[in-house]
Amino acid sequence: GGLILFAIFSLVMDVFKIGYYSSFYSCLSAIKIIYPIVQAIFVIVQTYFLWVSAKDCIHVHLNVTRCGLMLTLTTNLAVWMSAVTDESVHKAHSKLKKNMTEEIFRWLLKVGMRSSSVEECNCNSQICQIFKNGYFWLYPFNIEYSLFASAMVYVMWKNVGRFIDHHSHHIQRLKFRLFRRTFFVGIMLGLILLVSGLGVLILYEVQVNSSTESSKKSQALTMYYIFNIVCLSLMSLVCIGGSVIYRFDKRDMDRHKNPTRTLDVALLMGAALGQYAISYYSIVAIVASTPRDSISALNLTYALLMIAQHTFQNVFIIEGLHRQPP
Repeated sequence: GGLILFAIFSLVMDVFKIGYYSSFYSCLSAIKIIYPIVQAIFVIVQTYFLWVSAKDCIHVHLNVTRCGLMLTLTTNLAVWMSAVTDESVHKAHSKLKKNMTEEIFRWLLKVGMRSSSVEECNCNSQICQIFKNGYFWLYPFNIEYSLFASAMVYVMWKNVGRFIDHHSHHIQRLKFRLFRRTFFVGIMLGLILLVSGLGVLILYEVQVNSSTESSKKSQALTMYYIFNIVCLSLMSLVCIGGSVIYRFDKRDMDRHKNPTRTLDVALLMGAALGQYAISYYSIVAIVASTPRDSISALNLTYALLMIAQHTFQNVFIIEGLHRQPP
């Protein structure tokens, strides 16, 4: 289900990219327009393949199957790196254009392009701007799709030739009732936080990008940091509480080899490393900067809580992944 959701948004992104590149095809190579078309076909075929075959443990043509799955995995990683690079370049150009005059920016563009093509490749029409902004905002979905597909293909590759003892583990289906005690409370609190977070993010973006007064920007930053500090504090307390409850749980730990769980843990820890690095560099920048004001104090608190929350959350999730069913 998650794969299909990201695949749909990736296809929409490809449509926007095709529309954007088609707006000035005369000064671009044909490969620029062909690439999103081929990528859309790849997304459709791969999503169908994973939907049909994700649970298969293949026992014929093992070497050919492993080779094909590894080729698919590396293709997804290449698409992921391409999307991350494109998004980074787009952000760098946007930042450069905002901080420089139009003449300097156009001169820098001419370094890598023909002087005539700068005029021809200018995106001036309204529809071109819509396509450009649309595919830029959809890049995260394409990045997540590539990682999602890579994880599923890796699990399939690990399961090639694997035999499963269907009698060793009894599958217990959990009965989920929406309005039963804590389920309803948890869902409502989660929805409230989600809606509140979106509202704070929209207000923050609007005030920081549109306002020219430093006081309003300071108020927006203060609101943003206080909201995130409250959320991170609540999340840390909940994760600690969950880990404490595990100590009173008498279920056995599952220590058997499980490629899916191993991948989950590796991806969880790998994803946390990026946030740890961002928080670490934020702390170093705040400590080294002067003068120190209330915004710096909030930023420091936010960075420290981010490290603590990710640590407690990862411990809680990894312990839960190793628990036997009730």
